Amino acid sequence: MTVGFEENLMRAVTWHGRGDVRVDTVPDPRIEEPTDVVVEITSTGICGSDLHLIDVLSPFMTEGDVMGHEPMGVVREVGSDVTAVKPGDRVVIPFNVSCGTCWMCAEGLFSQCETTQNRDAGTGASLFGYTKLYGQIPGGQAEYLRVPFGNTLPIKVPAGLPDDRFVYLSDVLPTAWQAVQYAGVPQGGTLLVLGLGPIGDMSTRIAQHLGVERVWGADVVPDRLRRARDHDVETIDTTKQKEVVAAIRDATDGRGPDAVIDAVGMEAHGSPFASAAQKATALVPDAIMERVMTVAGIDRLAALNTALEAVRRGGTVSLSGVYGGATDPLPLMRMFDKQIQLRMGQANVWRWVPDILPMLVEGDPLGVDEFATHRVPLEDAKRAYADFRQKRNGTVKVLLQP
Repeated sequence: MTVGFEENLMRAVTWHGRGDVRVDTVPDPRIEEPTDVVVEITSTGICGSDLHLIDVLSPFMTEGDVMGHEPMGVVREVGSDVTAVKPGDRVVIPFNVSCGTCWMCAEGLFSQCETTQNRDAGTGASLFGYTKLYGQIPGGQAEYLRVPFGNTLPIKVPAGLPDDRFVYLSDVLPTAWQAVQYAGVPQGGTLLVLGLGPIGDMSTRIAQHLGVERVWGADVVPDRLRRARDHDVETIDTTKQKEVVAAIRDATDGRGPDAVIDAVGMEAHGSPFASAAQKATALVPDAIMERVMTVAGIDRLAALNTALEAVRRGGTVSLSGVYGGATDPLPLMRMFDKQIQLRMGQANVWRWVPDILPMLVEGDPLGVDEFATHRVPLEDAKRAYADFRQKRNGTVKVLLQP
């Protein structure tokens, strides 16, 4: 990796502006602390929230930022204090950077790690490859990645199975698992998932695996709907609020489902004002827009409002889709009247690893081996981002392979 003061170089996906990602040559990561490890990346995903970085969250990015937070690979170098992993070990890296030893981590709230909280920004634990709001730590869409907390953060996985079996432990699996756990569907209950992208799709599979009796998914993208139906999910082929609510109530004796997972977040189309505010991020200087976004509501809340309207009285809305507005309006009178429970937050990856990892080692009940629709070289990242963003060529989940 490094010899003396010689600087080696690697290839990485970097941010260059709104809608502009490139594969550049950047310096290799180095061991900076005794507990660091350096991982050679073998597979790394493109996440729906990566698209936010080249759209509405652009004001919080800096040109040249290395993107990506869904990596796995092989340990190549370890710091002097690292004993939990060694060179040659195969590891998955959680998207949230957590120490594993603070009070929050001990409570299972790894996404709120007190060691890496970004107190100046007022945000939780740092994230790999995700804006100044979350530490501006170089991401994992690269040939190599420096990983702190080498004794507690990497997830060691066995050899002999394909990357696809384990790579989703970085984000997709724990995010979807937490979404279903937070939904709290009662035995024999019903669940509606809004949005059948990677997180929504995996949420339906996990819900079924955990025994939820009836699961519906709502979307308009034909490839996503087909994938869901292939796994026996009942589909609602629309995202218009009135149509979704009518369909799910017809299917649940007029009551609505016990829980709704909003797996869409700020991608949702809805409020013209929010749409205009999002587009303004491309027109207003970043320094100004950054301040606006920390005090204003800039989200399109169509999916969340659909969830609140669709769920039965006394039901639960589980929010896994990312929102970015500071003062987004919520229909609190309606929520109070319906006695809705609302749970949300970044996935606490290590909280769920003990539940998920043994299942992956023993078999493939969630279909992760074939979950990716595209596996492409890292050098093709720019095209892969464009296909994913525009939902073309059947692109639902992309794995980049350096």
